[in-house]
Amino acid sequence: MKKIIFATLFCLCAFGVFAQRVGDTLYVNVNSANLKSSTGFFASTTGTVKYTDEVRVLAVSGKWVQVRTTVGNRTGWIAYASLTTKRMAPQGSTASASAREIALAGKGFSPEVESEYKKGGGKINYAAVDDMEKIIIDEKDLLAFIEEGRLAKGD
Repeated sequence: MKKIIFATLFCLCAFGVFAQRVGDTLYVNVNSANLKSSTGFFASTTGTVKYTDEVRVLAVSGKWVQVRTTVGNRTGWIAYASLTTKRMAPQGSTASASAREIALAGKGFSPEVESEYKKGGGKINYAAVDDMEKIIIDEKDLLAFIEEGRLAKGD
């Protein structure tokens, strides 16, 4: 019985995460993201949004949200994971996290956690991780690789 209750609560919580309504205001929580012409990673790009940009929900389809930017009036689809309901301080303001803090958070680290790992004598090469994060692969090249390898495109 506990398992059924837990599963039901989990499903309700998971659904609640994606339960955005048309007209809701959301904010971009990644450094930069492409707005797409339709749902799916390989849809054509209609524009870009940046960290803290405010958008309004036009439609929701699975893990994708169709939005309109409040500045510039651009429209497109974006993965829900790139958005948040919380208003964020613009970069450069005194309330904003530093670029280093954002990068660490993206890796799952706070400065304190990283410091503890370094004390442990582990030979973690953070510079290599930073170098990998700088690599940008063109979407056309990625799609060609996936098609040539007969890999699934996902959604």
